[in-house]
Amino acid sequence: MKESENRIISLPKISDVRGNLSIIEQLKQVPFEIRRVYWIYDVPGGFDRGGHAYKESEEFIVALSGSFDVELDDGEQKQTYQLNRSYKGLYVAKSMWRRMTNFSTNSLALVLASTDYDPDDYIMDYQDFRLWLKGQTMLTDNVNNTSAPVINNVQVPNAVSYARSVFDSSIYELNKMHDAEGNLTFIYQNVHVPFEINRVFYSYDIPGGEERGGHAHKECHQFIIAASGSFEVVLDDGTNKRTVVLNRPFWGLHVPPGIWSSEQGFSSGSICLVLASHGYDEDDYIRNYDEFLEYIKK
Repeated sequence: MKESENRIISLPKISDVRGNLSIIEQLKQVPFEIRRVYWIYDVPGGFDRGGHAYKESEEFIVALSGSFDVELDDGEQKQTYQLNRSYKGLYVAKSMWRRMTNFSTNSLALVLASTDYDPDDYIMDYQDFRLWLKGQTMLTDNVNNTSAPVINNVQVPNAVSYARSVFDSSIYELNKMHDAEGNLTFIYQNVHVPFEINRVFYSYDIPGGEERGGHAHKECHQFIIAASGSFEVVLDDGTNKRTVVLNRPFWGLHVPPGIWSSEQGFSSGSICLVLASHGYDEDDYIRNYDEFLEYIKK
């Protein structure tokens, strides 16, 4: 197995009294453009996830909480990677058979993918995978393979490009795929969020009583999820304030640019997952509230 392909990548870890924050930006921390994001949770003890290969899709897998193993197989060699740190992730090259196993209690797996969902990209049978690697005809019709995930797309309606009111921020119930192996929620760019996903970041190890955020963006859209635990998002348009409670991993809050936002009231073990439309750019931030009030008058 080529170690240069599948590898553990260390992520930025920004620590202060408010907890930790790690960032994954496309073509920087991961070597592909992010097309799809999903997270796996509530996996019962003794159950595995995965057990398939992708022909074209690359993945980046992070244990946001807990731990699990990722077993990779290129048809000749097998290698197992243990993921147990929120600031380290596993890059999985295309054409790899992969299985996720040994989930600890309350594990949460975040997966970024380089392609849109396509059932034709899946190989669900290991013998078919071995034949496909050799350029031979697969034993089963992969297109009609009923083991491939069935996707029920709940789409997010078109959203405002710039907010003038806290009520321009909307909360959405996301897709939740439930089976005996646990739950999975997924997001596609420009489908379930009204923007292209350029950056993913998440806050964790947040002490009780601390707040996060406290800024506005000029151009960047954000989609905020309580991937674990619960917290409140306080929205402020300079005139009105609105508090939104996030406490389900299949709910998300769209915050357009032009809104001052902060997070508070974190429960123990909370993880604040954010999908962003732009890469990091300090010039896009407004971190002083008085400057925010002047900016929105323009």
